[in-house]
Amino acid sequence: MELADRVSDTKSMAPRSVDVATDHAYLLVVENGSSSMFDLPAMGIVTIGRGPEAELRLDHSSVSRRHARILIEGGELRVSDLESHNGTLVNGLPIDGSCALATGDVVSVGEVVLVVHARARRASGCEILDERSWRRRFDDEVARAAEFERPLAVLSIHGGTPQQLAKVLRTIDVLGTVPDGELLACLPEADRAAAARMAAVVAGALGAQARVGVATSPFDATDADSLVFAARAGARLARPGGIGAGGEAFERLVLGEREVLLAHPAMVRVYELLKRLAGAELAVLIIGETGTGKENAAYAVHHYSPRADKPFIAVNCAALPESLVESTLFGHEKGAFTGAVAPKAGLLESVTGGTLFLDEVGELALPVQAKLLRALETQKITRVGEHKERPIDVRLVTATHRVLEKDVEEGRFRRDLYFRIGAARVFVPPLRDRRCEIAMLFRELLRAASARAGRTVPEPTPAAMRALLAHAWPGNVRELKHVAEYVAATVVDDRVEPNDLPGELAALASKPIEVPAPPQAVVADGRTLAEEIEALERTRMAHALATAAGVKTRAAQLLGMPIRTFAMKVKQYGLG
Repeated sequence: MELADRVSDTKSMAPRSVDVATDHAYLLVVENGSSSMFDLPAMGIVTIGRGPEAELRLDHSSVSRRHARILIEGGELRVSDLESHNGTLVNGLPIDGSCALATGDVVSVGEVVLVVHARARRASGCEILDERSWRRRFDDEVARAAEFERPLAVLSIHGGTPQQLAKVLRTIDVLGTVPDGELLACLPEADRAAAARMAAVVAGALGAQARVGVATSPFDATDADSLVFAARAGARLARPGGIGAGGEAFERLVLGEREVLLAHPAMVRVYELLKRLAGAELAVLIIGETGTGKENAAYAVHHYSPRADKPFIAVNCAALPESLVESTLFGHEKGAFTGAVAPKAGLLESVTGGTLFLDEVGELALPVQAKLLRALETQKITRVGEHKERPIDVRLVTATHRVLEKDVEEGRFRRDLYFRIGAARVFVPPLRDRRCEIAMLFRELLRAASARAGRTVPEPTPAAMRALLAHAWPGNVRELKHVAEYVAATVVDDRVEPNDLPGELAALASKPIEVPAPPQAVVADGRTLAEEIEALERTRMAHALATAAGVKTRAAQLLGMPIRTFAMKVKQYGLG
């Protein structure tokens, strides 16, 4: 029998009149040729099954004792299967984890059918959720926007109440309340222009002290965390009673003739640390992948130091021919080797009073490392082909993309030199770990490249921006800069389409955005961060099982973990 026939041919077990004005949520239960209505609470969990502990008890033999559960929270309904024998389906499809429910959805619990009637939305005003429920909904909306290439916006609002905002936001908008008084509004189908208009309406409705930050997808970002970050950054940028755009919420740091753009909190903290270290004569080791901006970080140490009016010289050790490394750093006398037709000062001598930056210091050969260590300890050098020592006055800043601790253990780098150059160590995160900066940096780099090319600045289309945000950027900011220069040189009109991007980037426009996992960090006891989190998770699960007297479903509820995931991890950790 078809599902529609099974529903239409049933008779009510408990006829009653329904007060439409009450507008409650309920399930129409179709079982054994009869139907009944089961009222759902405004909030809580309803367990479905044949067992005596089930709130919704069903008698059909196809139903497990604890078959499924429905979670009602913040006006949202979600159904989860409880490892039942016959599974749980929504609209004919089996569910994995949990599934959101809406009016008219059909839930199959074994051979029993449940037809959902959810609480109706208000004719006007938006839905209001707590922060956790809002983040879940927002994640879903971001995924939908990415899949169907639709616009989406988020507002960060300070200085208003949910009741005030419910009067001005659209019915399809979703408002989230944050404990510190912030309100977050998800605006589906809102492009930049629509989001700006809504932000203006919100700011006008809330008064002179309110601040509103706005971020849009894909203009600012396409992942949930980066969009919220950008909106919050815009709110911090906004004046009382005004609006701040997330894409403009960055700090332009001027270091002499250099300019560094900072938006991500990690990068702001990095440069604050560099400024503090600059005042001391400590050697600074900058650690980061190729292209992350290690030379700018080194220059910041020089710029903020008492040596700022003296020379800054940068050299990439990996680019120096092995035969010339020693001569380049320490200098040589006439006749010291073939081609040495005149005496020449090395970099350590030439930079007197200033700062020498050795990039990729891990590429130096061991004999050169020994000579460099002595130079740093004595502030004296000996040129190649010479026996007398010459005094030097230099501050050394080094950088590497290598794991020097590993090189030390394997004998490729001197331990004493490592401790000498690493008195202060500063990590510069890769671009993929600060994705909120990609769109902003690309527009700034494209603006600068277009100015050098003497042309108007082209605007990336949403599809092109999606491609940029989908890329992993192994070359980091340097690679991003090269793309901006390529576009400025080759694009023929005022719009950047995906096919205007170089190489593999054009193909990414139609692919979902994947955020690469950050490299495994090692904690103090030698475990990776993942291993430490796993140990913490195992401890929390064991405690939850003890609290729930061994009942897995209850323990999973205590942790807010899907029962399938919880059961899998119980086996993985040997907890049951």
